[in-house]
Amino acid sequence: MLCLGRHWNGKTYQYETRRSDFDDLPAPPLPANLADLASGVARSVGMPFAPDLCILNYYEGEGRMGLHQDKDESAHSIAAGLPVVSISLGDTARFLFGGLRRRDAVESRLLESGDAFVFGGPARLRYHGVSRIVPGTAPPELKMAGRFNLTFRQY
Repeated sequence: MLCLGRHWNGKTYQYETRRSDFDDLPAPPLPANLADLASGVARSVGMPFAPDLCILNYYEGEGRMGLHQDKDESAHSIAAGLPVVSISLGDTARFLFGGLRRRDAVESRLLESGDAFVFGGPARLRYHGVSRIVPGTAPPELKMAGRFNLTFRQY
């Protein structure tokens, strides 16, 4: 995992400007071209968005991420329903998208390399996760195994 713009502290479950749980250095900046990409994706579905952080996760063939909500941004961001923009690169992932409660029904979708997924507004706090990676499905020109996911948020 790499955090850009703001650091996710896994010990305190908070975003911070410095990596206090690691080396106390400032979080690396979010490059403008990546912020512009995410902003454009959100705009394409009618959602204004000025991301200031990105979490880059790498999943190997056995990678998973349990159902969770992205609810640690600022109170303003959550209340405004500002979107989360997810961009997939590499192997296909089986993405799970549930309801506002953990026990709600869950939909499963395949996210392939190049796919973008946006959820905001009333869907902003829906539970989501990754149940599996489909090895060997990355486009050959990427010359990679595994999956990178870039998740953009506006703190």
